[in-house]
Amino acid sequence: MSSVEPENEETVTGPRILLYSDDIDARGQVRLGVGRRLGRGEPDIEWLEVATAEAVYGAVEAGGLDLVILDGEADKVGGMGVARQLKEEVYDCPPVLVLTGRPQDAWLASWSNADAVISRPLDPVLLHRAVQSLLTGSALAR
Repeated sequence: MSSVEPENEETVTGPRILLYSDDIDARGQVRLGVGRRLGRGEPDIEWLEVATAEAVYGAVEAGGLDLVILDGEADKVGGMGVARQLKEEVYDCPPVLVLTGRPQDAWLASWSNADAVISRPLDPVLLHRAVQSLLTGSALAR
């Protein structure tokens, strides 16, 4: 007997999310908060983790990303400055979520032109909801 494979089977892939932070623990906290997938039965999220602003710019320019999550508290080059540069210089920039150090920094994050802002300590429910909203294009309150 020979095995029969379905013809023209499409591989369903999950969203590609770039995650920028120079802190490996912060990146782990974001991945844990968002979860492995957006919902039951959905494909796994493909994470691209980077620790430098240069890597962010290169990955966004290369394309194929569905969402960019930036740590506003990253050393050397913070995520708010990176978000502003991406939004001003990259044609068809993917949605950007900025993570701030405290709720009082939300006003400053608005300068970055980010599509959404979440403050620390990260609430996994709010984080997941923000990511899901940005990926589906639904309205999200700041």
